Amino acid sequence: MEVKIGVRSVHRELVIETDLSADQVEEEIRNALAADRGGVFAITDAKGRRVVVPVASLGFVEIGEDESRPVGFGGTL
Repeated sequence: MEVKIGVRSVHRELVIETDLSADQVEEEIRNALAADRGGVFAITDAKGRRVVVPVASLGFVEIGEDESRPVGFGGTL
């Protein structure tokens, strides 16, 4: 699953591939937002790296489902 995180005052978004479901990512975001002002949103990517963003710096979080990509040349006519 691909998760895009926009950070305030940063021109590039963070793009993370994670093994979590969309519901799990949303739950992590809700928990981070419900925490005290010093809360952080943390997520681990598919390679085991952990990304931590202060909640006060979050601009947006886009949760997308993985698309199955076709393999080969079938259907290209």
